[in-house]
Order: sequence, then structure tokens, then C-alpha cells
Amino acid sequence: MRRMHNPGRVAGLWYLILALLGPVRLIYIPDHVFVEGNAGATASNIAAHEMLVRLGVAADLVCAVVLVFLTLAFFRLFKDVDRNLAVLVVILGGIMPSLLYFVGVVADLGALMVVRDPGFLSAFDKPQQDALAMLLLRLRGTLNTAAEILWGAWLFPLGILIYKSRFIPRFLGVWLVLGGVAYVILSFTGVLAPQYQGTVFRFSQSAFFGELAIVLWLVIRGAQPPSPAEASD
Repeated sequence: MRRMHNPGRVAGLWYLILALLGPVRLIYIPDHVFVEGNAGATASNIAAHEMLVRLGVAADLVCAVVLVFLTLAFFRLFKDVDRNLAVLVVILGGIMPSLLYFVGVVADLGALMVVRDPGFLSAFDKPQQDALAMLLLRLRGTLNTAAEILWGAWLFPLGILIYKSRFIPRFLGVWLVLGGVAYVILSFTGVLAPQYQGTVFRFSQSAFFGELAIVLWLVIRGAQPPSPAEASD
């Protein structure tokens, strides 16, 4: 008798939370607060939207925790498909990226500290303080570029698990692997040829939609691994 509990839907709900909160700091705040190449304007925007910046930090902290629960949910879903690959999902997609979230928020809070409480930086004039805040934000950007390796690497074992599982459509596994390749290429482009990173991102967007597809599938349809009796048939 199949269990009423659907582990695939549990994983999908965790993934949905990550998909909703992740873009807050990654996309929304940079688009509305940071001004590329203008440290003074960026510092002024941070001061004027302090709570928004803090909400971005809070969203990242929640994402760090959600990642762990998400990958553990995937482990429970796929452990009988290939335990070693399921462990890789937890390490590459949960533990390591989660730690980078905690490192990243330090840079954001440091920039906020420079802008809102510059008293201890009285030896520097205002333009220098603004430049320091911008430097911290750019360091956060380089951390994101490096983290894209992990954003892609964990999709490889996850995609293979989906392909091997046979209780989730195989094309979703292939799509995730393609997304993983795109993330890795994007990361190396940001390191080796950053002037082309935007172009690579635009051409790779269709590959990234594989994550959205698996989120929708798991939330709507769920996924239930076969029972031992069914697997032996």
C-alpha cells in the first residue's frame, strides 16, 4: 500500500521557497539599490533603503537553511535510486552553498555598516567610505560568480538521479544537467572573461528554466518512489 505522504511534493515545496526568496538579494535588490560604477549613488541608496537591504540579508539566511532541508528531502526521495549520488546532492547543493550564503551576508552587512555607521572610518573621507562599501558589494558579486560552480555542480547528480529514477520524467533530468553545464560555463566566464558574462547568461536562460520546471512538477504532481514490492516486480 502506497504511503499518503508524498516525498516529492515535500522537496518541491522547499524548492519553491528557495525559488521565491533567492531572487530577492540576487536580482531585486541589485536592480533597485545598487548603481553600477557609482559608489556615491549606491551608498545613498543603501542609506535610503536600509530595511530593504536587511531584508535581502534575512532572505539569504533563510535560503541557507532551506537549502539543507531541500537537499535532505531529495536524499530521502532518491536514496534508493543511487545513494552515492544522493549524498553528492546534499554536499554540493546543500552544505557547501549554504555556507557561502553565510559568508556572503557578511559582505552585505559590512557595506551597510560603512554606510550607516562610518564613525570608526573617520580617517577616510566620504568618497573613500563609499568606495569601500562598493568594494564589499563587488566582493559579494565575485562570491556569487564562484558559487555558480556549486549551483551547477549539484544539478549533475540530481539530474542523473531523476533520469535513473523512472518516477519523474527523464527529460527533466536532462534539462537539469544542461542547466548545470550552463552554470559552470557562466562561472568560468565570469572568472576568465567577465566582459562576456552577460552574453553567456542571455544565451543560457532556457537551460536555467529546467529548475523552474522541476519545481512545478514536484509541487503539482509530486513524486513517490516505488515500494520495495513494486520495485521488485
